Amino acid sequence: MSRIGKLPVTLPSGVTAQITQTEVIVNGPKGSLSFPIYEGVTVIEEGNTLKVSIANQDDKQQKAFWGLTRACLANNVKGVSEGYKKSLEIIGVGYKFDIKSPTKLELSLGFSHKVNVDAPAGITIEADKDDKNKIHVSSHDKQLIGYFAAYIRSLKKPEPYKGKGIRYVGEHVRRKAGKTAGK
Repeated sequence: MSRIGKLPVTLPSGVTAQITQTEVIVNGPKGSLSFPIYEGVTVIEEGNTLKVSIANQDDKQQKAFWGLTRACLANNVKGVSEGYKKSLEIIGVGYKFDIKSPTKLELSLGFSHKVNVDAPAGITIEADKDDKNKIHVSSHDKQLIGYFAAYIRSLKKPEPYKGKGIRYVGEHVRRKAGKTAGK
């Protein structure tokens, strides 16, 4: 039995779910998301909850899809009702963010040129009000925001000697001593 799969997904007010044979479409105030229904998995709507079940409790593949489907539906419901937000910070002399529009970002990362990044549809970028070295990336799609934040971080990963680069807020970078510490 899947402990995650057994739990029902509660739909908050303003969020609706449309279930077809092949996918579940969740609509809310922040947008619309869909998730495919895998073979052997069934999703039913009872009142304001979604319940996920499988046809064969002994099939390992169906048990894996059971928990996956429930977790992804819960993420979609939270995304269209509240939304998701990831924060990134830049550390280093001369490194900076410059937001051209809510979907365009210009980065100075110590290269001979500035790096321009365009956000995919559904993602907004905003600067932190207090700290000029932080930006907030927000969207209703958890998977898309994780991909985009990881892409921005990959442009200049934090290095272990001085800690310079782009990192998530609260991320711990393991530091190395350097070459003088060995003597």
